[in-house]
Amino acid sequence: MTLLLLVIIYIAFIALGVPDSLIGSAWPAIYPDFDVPVGSVSFVTLLISGCTVISSMASTKVLQRFGTAKVTAVSTAMTAFALLGFSFAPNLIFMCLLAIPLGLGAGAIDAGLNNYIALHYHAKHMNFLHCFYGIGVSCSPYLMSLALSETGWRTGYRYAFAIQIFITLLLFLSFPLWKKQAQDEEEENASAVTMHFTQMLRTPSIRCVWLVHMTTNAIEYACGTWGATYLVQSKGFLPQEGAAALTLYYVGMAIGRFLSGLIADKIKTWRRIGIGVCIVACAVVIMLLPLPSVMSVAGLFLVGLGNGSIYPNLIHLTPHNFGKDLSQAVMGSQIAAAYIGVMLAPPLVALVSGIAGLHVFPIFLALLFAAMTVSLLLFIHLLKKQNNYDKTV
Repeated sequence: MTLLLLVIIYIAFIALGVPDSLIGSAWPAIYPDFDVPVGSVSFVTLLISGCTVISSMASTKVLQRFGTAKVTAVSTAMTAFALLGFSFAPNLIFMCLLAIPLGLGAGAIDAGLNNYIALHYHAKHMNFLHCFYGIGVSCSPYLMSLALSETGWRTGYRYAFAIQIFITLLLFLSFPLWKKQAQDEEEENASAVTMHFTQMLRTPSIRCVWLVHMTTNAIEYACGTWGATYLVQSKGFLPQEGAAALTLYYVGMAIGRFLSGLIADKIKTWRRIGIGVCIVACAVVIMLLPLPSVMSVAGLFLVGLGNGSIYPNLIHLTPHNFGKDLSQAVMGSQIAAAYIGVMLAPPLVALVSGIAGLHVFPIFLALLFAAMTVSLLLFIHLLKKQNNYDKTV
């Protein structure tokens, strides 16, 4: 039963990933259809991410009251019907309204499932969990590229809805499997320590890990939202080619997480994080150099490959870095911080590209990477000062 439940949790993370790459792969076709500026995508991504931040911060109380199973199933249903609504949206305003349930549906799932895996399973399972997220975000641009080649972007959203509603039904049918998990949750809730936001804000190591999550997720979503548009506008790709190329970026993310899970028993978590950072460094260099256009696709693939493993490995270290009793509270705040990065990165790209042109996108990535690296090194330094740096995990 435990193995079957783990499979259900993995599948739930596919549902978490499906919506995240749709707007980036579809936007080159959407903005001329709606006759809006290319930078208008930021309104949609801001609302999605902002609502996810809110639901992540509220996740501790919501999960304690309703349990992970119900929250996951209902939230997945919310995202499914939001995606269906996107496919019928007549203009940008309707897309912005639908972004609200889409964002609210994601935050509590993310916080609840991540904390459950971090507390109860080994690091390899956390990487495999996020690999399934990578499968979800890889499917969407592929399906969108098919839709763009045949009927249009609205069909791509309907394909995504079909996947999402199937997973929703599966989650509702899986409720009996969560009975033992519900007992575990009750025990964990009894021992959990509530840590208010102001307390976390006064803790240097927590502030620092927020910065790490902000920047690594800003890199992820800057590429996911603007990668296809960058290839279309600056590298001469067709919209369907840009969407297909973005699929490779997400495939790289899924592969990076899968490989990190495979080597988790042989290479410790902090070292795997270091390997991911080195791969992203190589990717950024490739994208900065004046190389043939196809190398930009290779650069995006490597960003996904390296950056994809950093987030789940850091998430898995939460109980080790901050203690099991504080794990859920800190987990929710970390995911909220991650989505602040998600929220800010796309509009910042829009702002910078509006001033200097989208060809400066690789420079923007390089600056984010530098900020992430400095934040990570500072976080490790603070953990060592507190004697919380466990290099054996």
